[in-house]
Amino acid sequence: MRDWKIIADRLSKAGWSLGWVSAIDCEGRTMWIVDAHPDKGKRFVVHSDEKLTAFAELERAVCIHLLSEQC
Repeated sequence: MRDWKIIADRLSKAGWSLGWVSAIDCEGRTMWIVDAHPDKGKRFVVHSDEKLTAFAELERAVCIHLLSEQC
């Protein structure tokens, strides 16, 4: 399994809905956009020029959010 799929699987098993898409910017570069949200709650959207980086940043944002809720 690829690294980004492992992250997606972890978030999905934790109850997060995921979506991702690639797009090409005006300079011809590929951009990955990924998002996650629980059934009721905050939505997280990140973008990067690499798919794995986008998923890693998404996982990081979700973890920070979850940790801040516990304080």
